[in-house]
Amino acid sequence: MILGSRYKKKLFLYFFFVFIAFTVVIIIFQYDREKKYRINQLENTLDNYTELVNSFVRQRSIFRNKNYRLVDSIIKYIPRSDLRITMISQNGTVLFDSFVEDFSAMENHINRPEVQESIYSDFGASVRKSETTGKQYYYYSKFYEDYFIRTAVIFNIQIQKFLKAERLFLYFIMILFFIVLVSLIYVSDKFGKSISKLKDFAINAGENKPVNVDIQFPQNELGVIGRQIVQIYTKLKTTSDELNLEREKLIHHLQLSAEGIAIFSPQKKNIIANSRFIQYSNIISDNPSISPDQIFEIKEFKSLNNFIDSYKSRSVDEKHLPGEKHIIEKSRKYFDIQCVIFQDKSFEVSINDITKPEKQKLLKHQMTTNIAHELKTPITSIKGYLETILTNENLENQKQKYFVEKAYKQIDRLSDLVNDISILTKIEEAHNLYKIEEMKILPLINDVLENLKTKLDDKNIRVNLDVDQKVKIKGNKSLVFSIFQNLVENSVNYAGNNVEISVKKYFEDDNFYYFLYSDNGVGIKEEHLPRIFERFYRIDKGRSRKDGGTGLGLSIVKNAILFHKGEISVKNREEGGVEFLFSISRYLP
Repeated sequence: MILGSRYKKKLFLYFFFVFIAFTVVIIIFQYDREKKYRINQLENTLDNYTELVNSFVRQRSIFRNKNYRLVDSIIKYIPRSDLRITMISQNGTVLFDSFVEDFSAMENHINRPEVQESIYSDFGASVRKSETTGKQYYYYSKFYEDYFIRTAVIFNIQIQKFLKAERLFLYFIMILFFIVLVSLIYVSDKFGKSISKLKDFAINAGENKPVNVDIQFPQNELGVIGRQIVQIYTKLKTTSDELNLEREKLIHHLQLSAEGIAIFSPQKKNIIANSRFIQYSNIISDNPSISPDQIFEIKEFKSLNNFIDSYKSRSVDEKHLPGEKHIIEKSRKYFDIQCVIFQDKSFEVSINDITKPEKQKLLKHQMTTNIAHELKTPITSIKGYLETILTNENLENQKQKYFVEKAYKQIDRLSDLVNDISILTKIEEAHNLYKIEEMKILPLINDVLENLKTKLDDKNIRVNLDVDQKVKIKGNKSLVFSIFQNLVENSVNYAGNNVEISVKKYFEDDNFYYFLYSDNGVGIKEEHLPRIFERFYRIDKGRSRKDGGTGLGLSIVKNAILFHKGEISVKNREEGGVEFLFSISRYLP
């Protein structure tokens, strides 16, 4: 029978080697037992002869009368011609030896192995070559207070055969071994097929590969187990698929939610958090670029943290889940913080921006007013410069050139203004016209810095980049370029000289990259922070126009980020300067 799988081979080899080991142990044990039995038989025979000689010695008072040659007369009563009898004194002197005529000349035998052993044991035995006769004997010695009596037989072929274990049981074991071997092959093949089916099923199930749930198992205990496993898997797979579907729905819902939502383990480790939660928590935090796990270090979350800790040792009723609600004000924004603790002590934290947005109608009205106002200024300037040239025919060439340059500068500013208005209008009303492509962020930022190198050098502004080369998104290249271009230009125009700009990617998840842009310049007064993303909003109108700004740069930044499904916020740094926190989606449809 051929074993069809590796497992069946392993199973067979396992049982085979176990049986081999068992058989070898039985053979060794039985052989040793048989050999010891034969040796005991021989030693019992020699012991009987030794006792017989001793009785004869005592009856005839041979040792007391020192008439040792009388021992020779007992040999005729012993039916073994090869039996050697030796009588040895307590100090080892040979008193009699039936195989040596001149036994008085024999050397002292006290150090013979069998003699030494009989001093401390009931008897002594050894197989060795006789130094007197030159033949090999099986010696047996016993000590009788005043003397030793030693009997021995020549260790010839007959004795050796006698001492060998009977081999009949070996043949029996071999026959039994082959019978068991055939049985093992049959059993392991039959058992292995079922195990192989279960193994293939388990491997495919573990690797999420298609599995055959119609496996035919044998009608035995293993078959019952196999069928139960398949049934359990089928139920679990169905439940798992349903849970995964619900989980995907939940994740999708979280990412699209207007609320910032995060779920934490009982140990306050973040399990899931959407982009708004990360954005809102970083707005609230005094330390930028924090991860969801770090919100409990924010001082504004202290009371919430205490509420969560209070339920570490308290039970939670699943019908009445405990909750806590707080309102936090930060950077002129108001956030509704809510927490719900579940029965397993995990909990959900939600952050909702409850700052009332300005009405859309007001924004449009202000936009129209601002555009008219912003266009009026450069047009009036251009008209004035040209009228001066036209009405003064005798105007010096140098003066004409001066007014022409002034007019050109206003035309350039007007062109920038129209371009920025066009960008904002296109984002809001024709965003589907933007080309979507893959791009790496770091080379794009480097292009921005290269374009503005002269301005940066003129104001001695240093730039620190902490953006990985691998950061790549799918979006519109020109809009992403305008985000970093306008942020850097904003720092160049308003932060002051000898400042430092920092651009950092501080966090990422499956859907978003999170960036921190900051400078250590003069900063922005708190009352202006809520409005700096408004169109044409200027902190210092005269200075802004003098520096060449259109008043739309940060508005373009915000709308470009919104186009990429992100969020942006701004706040002053404690050590001076301003920082922008914003997110950009990894992928756009």
